[in-house]
Amino acid sequence: MDSVTVIAIISIAAAAICMAIGSIGPAMGEGRAVAQALGSIAQQPDEAATISRTLFIGLAMIESIAIYCFVISIILIFANPFWNHIVAAKPGA
Repeated sequence: MDSVTVIAIISIAAAAICMAIGSIGPAMGEGRAVAQALGSIAQQPDEAATISRTLFIGLAMIESIAIYCFVISIILIFANPFWNHIVAAKPGA
């Protein structure tokens, strides 16, 4: 296997690991946030609007972590900065 193939395999594996870990954490966090918000609304129904607004802001911040992981994975697959370095360092290039 040449070095470009090795970099491609490692990049795809890293992207897969990034998405796996980067989606499990936010999913667990969103689930806990929604459960806590529903529990809080059940205890204080008058504060439902405030709790919901705070919940949506928190969910957006939690979801941004998964989006960052997705962007990193896309960069690793389609615009990998390591490929240019390896191709430039090849003796025949």
